[in-house]
Amino acid sequence: MPITSLLDPDTAARNMAEIEPQYSPQEALVEAHRCLFCFDAPCIKACPTGIDIPGFIKKIASHNLTGSARTILSSNILGGSCARVCPTSVLCEGACVMLDRDEKPIKIGRLQRYATDHVFDNDLQVLHPPEQKSGKRVALIGGGPASLGCAAELALLGHDAVIFERKPEAGGLNTYGIAYYKLTPEMSLKEVELVKRLGVEIRTGVDVGTDITVAELEKEFDAIFLGVGLGHTYRLDIPGEDLPEVFEALAFIEDLHVNPLHEVAVGKRVAVIGCGNTAIDAVTQAKRLGAEHSVIIYRRGERDMPAYLYEYGLAKRDGAEFIFNAVPVEVLEKDGHVCGLKLARTKVDDNGKLQVIAGSEFELPFDMVIKALGQEKMTDMLKSIVPDVNLTRNGCIERDAATGQTNVPHIFAGGDGANGGSEVVNAVGEGKKAARGIHRLFTNEAIEGPIQWTRMGVVGDKPVGSGLDHPIRVDEHETAFI
Repeated sequence: MPITSLLDPDTAARNMAEIEPQYSPQEALVEAHRCLFCFDAPCIKACPTGIDIPGFIKKIASHNLTGSARTILSSNILGGSCARVCPTSVLCEGACVMLDRDEKPIKIGRLQRYATDHVFDNDLQVLHPPEQKSGKRVALIGGGPASLGCAAELALLGHDAVIFERKPEAGGLNTYGIAYYKLTPEMSLKEVELVKRLGVEIRTGVDVGTDITVAELEKEFDAIFLGVGLGHTYRLDIPGEDLPEVFEALAFIEDLHVNPLHEVAVGKRVAVIGCGNTAIDAVTQAKRLGAEHSVIIYRRGERDMPAYLYEYGLAKRDGAEFIFNAVPVEVLEKDGHVCGLKLARTKVDDNGKLQVIAGSEFELPFDMVIKALGQEKMTDMLKSIVPDVNLTRNGCIERDAATGQTNVPHIFAGGDGANGGSEVVNAVGEGKKAARGIHRLFTNEAIEGPIQWTRMGVVGDKPVGSGLDHPIRVDEHETAFI
């Protein structure tokens, strides 16, 4: 039978509520005061965008939320979404010195959300690009986190940035591909608007390579940033894969972001193939949408899964089930619809290679199958639009890790298309590095560390120093110190 939606609107909204709600002011103050405000803090080094974590937490402790948010957003323009989706246990919180004292790490992610939500809740503008522009223009292909991070940094450095995005909305996976209970599209689009307020132009519905060529962009712009992501999910290459109830994980997740939650169709017995973080998102969302059984099937063992342990625990708490050491060999069908999977057991041989155990096949009933096997590289598209840019052997864009510069001097790259797939915060960090690489191309000026900000009235009403020090406006939401 075809699958349908299973929940009424109120139940769907309740089931998809965010995992950790915003701190109350008292909760935030208590947690902020736990921080030791380390000098040369390891949490800063663990953050791919280099946020001054002790600095923003100290501002929370001193009731300066606007200054705290500025500290975060000046390093990571997507600090609000990263506060929700970052694997903090293996990044900043995993490096917290409190762990050396056998204490729980500071809840950096939740404090970061508390500060950045203050900006969005009060519609504040805390970052101000310089009034004097460089006259240089940069085209950014793709509207995901890497391009948003790059464009924001370019704007703060005085350069004009134009993002070209083929979908109706910018934001990339933040808008379309992250579990709804972690990050809503509304939150992602608030950050897109924050980038636009810096003077960045975003042209949606434009497919570079079809609607406009890179050669045309090169005539209009001084540099190009490739912020393309990844492509379709890898195929299973088994019989029955093309049945209507077999979905790609990101397509299933996107359905929740573009349609009302209670209208999203889900099976009563759902199989998710794969065990990465996207697979965890898919299996958990299926369960929260009303699936009676939502099961991950993974070819290797529990210790081999690429998903973070936090995500794994979350899925189990939501009632997801796991079958390890099994692979699908056929999607079973009845009357043209999915009715189950034929699976086979696997083992690792003495050489460490995965083998299917002969005669181990068994069948389980399912009415929906979700593929979460990783995504293909955009090799053909890249070869088509930028044929002179070198690609690595695995199909990623080859670029300098420190500057994002490719073998074509005016073309830079970052994000999933360059790193093969990583976290949102990594994409933003790579976008920032590329923006600074582009700035150096334009000015021969290298930038290290955060852009320095100075207070209006203390140093006068004009930017000072090298042109990277911009005045900060004080408003009624900010105390007399930052």
